[in-house]
Amino acid sequence: MYSEQEIIKRNKLEEIKNHVNAYPERYEVTHELEDAQSLNDGESNISIAGRIVFMRKMGKLTFAMIKDIKGKLQVAFKKDVLGDEKYEFFMNYVDIGDFVGVKGEMFTTQTGEKTVRVSEFTFLGKSLKTLPEKWHGLSDKELCYRNRYLDLIMNDESKNRFIFKSKFISKIRNYLEENRYLEIETPTLINKPAGALAKPFISHHNALDIDVYLRIAPETYLKRAIVGGFTRVFEFARCFRNEGISPVHLQDFTMLECYCAYYNYKDNMILIKDMMKKVIYDLFGKYEITIDDKIINFDKEWEIVTFREIILKDCGIDINECKTADELRKKIADKKIELDSETSINVLGFGNLIDVLYKKVSRPKIINPTFLTEHPIDLSPLARANDENPNITDRFQLIINGAEVVNAYSELVEPIEQEKRLEEQSKLNANGDEDAMVMDKEYIEAMEYGMPPISGWGMGIDRIVQILTNADNIRDCVLFPVMRPINDDDEQK
Repeated sequence: MYSEQEIIKRNKLEEIKNHVNAYPERYEVTHELEDAQSLNDGESNISIAGRIVFMRKMGKLTFAMIKDIKGKLQVAFKKDVLGDEKYEFFMNYVDIGDFVGVKGEMFTTQTGEKTVRVSEFTFLGKSLKTLPEKWHGLSDKELCYRNRYLDLIMNDESKNRFIFKSKFISKIRNYLEENRYLEIETPTLINKPAGALAKPFISHHNALDIDVYLRIAPETYLKRAIVGGFTRVFEFARCFRNEGISPVHLQDFTMLECYCAYYNYKDNMILIKDMMKKVIYDLFGKYEITIDDKIINFDKEWEIVTFREIILKDCGIDINECKTADELRKKIADKKIELDSETSINVLGFGNLIDVLYKKVSRPKIINPTFLTEHPIDLSPLARANDENPNITDRFQLIINGAEVVNAYSELVEPIEQEKRLEEQSKLNANGDEDAMVMDKEYIEAMEYGMPPISGWGMGIDRIVQILTNADNIRDCVLFPVMRPINDDDEQK
């Protein structure tokens, strides 16, 4: 059933069709709205277009605001300029939400508002539904996620966040390309869930009649490219992990992964710090930004702390004194620490158990950019063991404001050791740890053709945008997050 307003709009559309083409194929513009704002008074033959988001009708004069994602501009429709017939058409049939193209001359109103005095206009498209009330905007978060197009129209904060995200990705891409990295593509549908510790999505490939997985990370394929002769590669990859939703987690997200032959993890510490400082300055015009009312300075020295040090400091457990997951579980129970995990704590492997503990007691306390190092080897099945201490890996994570934004390590390039570690992961997976990895013989085979020293890193794009824009929920940083469908009964309720 249509509302009364929708019925009126549909009737107007039928009347419009009796006069003009209600949905013309194109419209020639001379200026984008954001650029037209800087034009001088008296500039003529301006042609702009956009959606009407505000109108104030005053008899023979109507002011309207037209808008797109980057800008807005006031336009003035005068009866004595347009003529009686065209002005009456505008007054009778054009509503807030409709698209129009206008031509005219720039002037400034007495209140200082840059405005186009319209000499002619073209109707470009009818809105059959009413936009949310301007002064209240669209405040219901679920409606913002389900109807992101309305959120973008009505809420400047959301619009600016997605413009920021686009610019952030562009700055990162430019930085990497300037440092001789090549952007490549790897498959989204894969035979084995590899590249990270996570529960995968499973699908079926009808043509090949095989089960496939949505990738949880592009890592093993990017490293195959290194085997093939690439030395510096990166990919902005859509990744999928069949895990719980939280304000900082989504099942589908954008991951940047980057690999460099002949680097180790310390080289990537230098690269990431330099990259982040440059990008932050380019986007904010300064190195110091405010996040959650806390001032974070990206130009200061970044702290480096080990996994053992931070857990020992925050909860008094020395992970080096524990040789098995059961020993660690007992110490956690003795400390009366309650852990949060989708997989039962009782079946988690030693590495994953340490990770869940760290995320509970330590990560929320890390505010300034901090490199976390010396991860236990059980937590890093694809990372290179440290030469001096084989129980830890040459790995780091970058933590900012309690969130992991970069995960990096010197890669394990020895195929025999890699196969051994994946066999251990496969046993954990078979025993119920769904986050553990499975054996990937094809990847092992690629490694057997020879790998140079490699260091790689991954950055969760949605998460770091959430941090840098102070968003409450990571879904605020994804244009169209997956939502549970609304059925007809829900809509009626």
